[in-house]
Amino acid sequence: MGLPVARILLGLVLAWFGYHELVSPLVWTGYVPLLSSTSHLSEVLVLAHGWVLLVLAASLVAGVAPRGAALLSAVLLAEIVLSLTVRGGLSDLVLRDVGVLGLALAIAGTEQKKWVLTR
Repeated sequence: MGLPVARILLGLVLAWFGYHELVSPLVWTGYVPLLSSTSHLSEVLVLAHGWVLLVLAASLVAGVAPRGAALLSAVLLAEIVLSLTVRGGLSDLVLRDVGVLGLALAIAGTEQKKWVLTR
């Protein structure tokens, strides 16, 4: 798979989850570490996270600073993997997110031009 395809696919995954966090934040508040799923702060954090995911997705799909977007995505995904692992141990969710984390790291580690729509 070529780098532009990988970058776009990662962007689509991030956009999917970002969109769902924005339209149904209460579904996701249970994943916010250290806070009650019913707290208003949990909902605000899910909404903020959803916007961050959408901005990163747009950057990846458009090819604007793709390495930086992929690196920030990897940081967010590492936090998600760690949080899910601590809460529930190894699961299908954790393994899926480890795969997406690997994709983000692969894109972040590949030399690219800063502003590029294709490689």
